[in-house]
Amino acid sequence: MAETDYYKILGVSKSASDEEIKKAYRKLAMKYHPDHTKGDKGAEEKFKKISEAYAVLSDKEKRKQYDEYGSAGFHQRFSQEDIFRGFDFADILREFGFGGSGFSTGRKGRVRFSFGSGSPFESETRYQSQVKGSDLVYELPLTLREVATGTTKVINFQHKGHSERLTVKIPKGMITGKKLRIAGKGEPSPFGGPPGDLYIQSKVIDDPVYHADGYDVTVTREIKLSEALLGTSITVPTLEGKELSLKIPPGTKHKTKMRLAGHGLPHMKDSGKGDLYIEIHVAMPRTLTAEQRELVRRLAATGL
Repeated sequence: MAETDYYKILGVSKSASDEEIKKAYRKLAMKYHPDHTKGDKGAEEKFKKISEAYAVLSDKEKRKQYDEYGSAGFHQRFSQEDIFRGFDFADILREFGFGGSGFSTGRKGRVRFSFGSGSPFESETRYQSQVKGSDLVYELPLTLREVATGTTKVINFQHKGHSERLTVKIPKGMITGKKLRIAGKGEPSPFGGPPGDLYIQSKVIDDPVYHADGYDVTVTREIKLSEALLGTSITVPTLEGKELSLKIPPGTKHKTKMRLAGHGLPHMKDSGKGDLYIEIHVAMPRTLTAEQRELVRRLAATGL
């Protein structure tokens, strides 16, 4: 998660007093309040950010936790719902002179703001604050073969205080870190706005045969010393269960890598595919028979 500097957002120092923080928020709220900005989406986001900063820094316990643990540690302990818990927009707007009668809870629990009669801005425009709930991330283990072919998974996760069961279709190419978005399955909004989303994030588990690096995969195949010297042909298994033939040229060295283009993992959002690499291991015999030893001596005598 990106660092969030609430002091910087409000333009105050870390040693600012409660009054200085309140004054800074009032000034910014007057500037970015929706009745001033008339549908400016950038200003709307700014208003949400300064409100979140004030919700934290105006609360002694939350500010103490934020100062002690920093942004990352604080957000591990406090969800967005926790941050706004106890933050009463109605009282705050009345205190700042925005018109208490202009605050109401509308349909679907959306919090509305307006500047009331008698303010310098007598607009009856109402702002529906739809602070979205926090997103959830569910890490889903997948095998390389499931990434190669796609699959269907049933997951169980906590949603709105209870366990929920969900069937999810996993597309091909969902390598480690790739996400699927399930709209509306995240945390509820602290103000009755839209809920957050659930993200299914892939975590590819280790495979006994293949090693994955992004969309490329590597498999190890062993050949005899004589095959490395004279050349040979081997079969290579793919993740889709096919067998490919690969020609090994004479003089192939130990740990040589050979590439079969387009036989790796499929891309998640297009028709491209990674490559399949074959790492050749030349088996060195630990012991020799008397006949083999004599033959090696003869080879050595020829200068090999």
